[in-house]
Amino acid sequence: MLSFILSIVYGAIAGWIASKIMNTPGGTLRNIITGIVGGMIGSFLFRLVGFYASGFFANLIVSVIGACIFIFVGKKLFGRS
Repeated sequence: MLSFILSIVYGAIAGWIASKIMNTPGGTLRNIITGIVGGMIGSFLFRLVGFYASGFFANLIVSVIGACIFIFVGKKLFGRS
């Protein structure tokens, strides 16, 4: 249960930071979803190059980078700016 709550908190923080970096509007739920999906994308991509994040800040950075990639791809696919 604690890991579920922490993943929501990580997702909210990472999604909020990524939305500010990518200049996209969104509410709390959108930030949580973006951050969680971004964490999965970031972890997958960083593991491909041999980087394994451990700790709060490393995981947050990986999640933010993944969320930015997720937002970028979404903008390109759906044409929203």
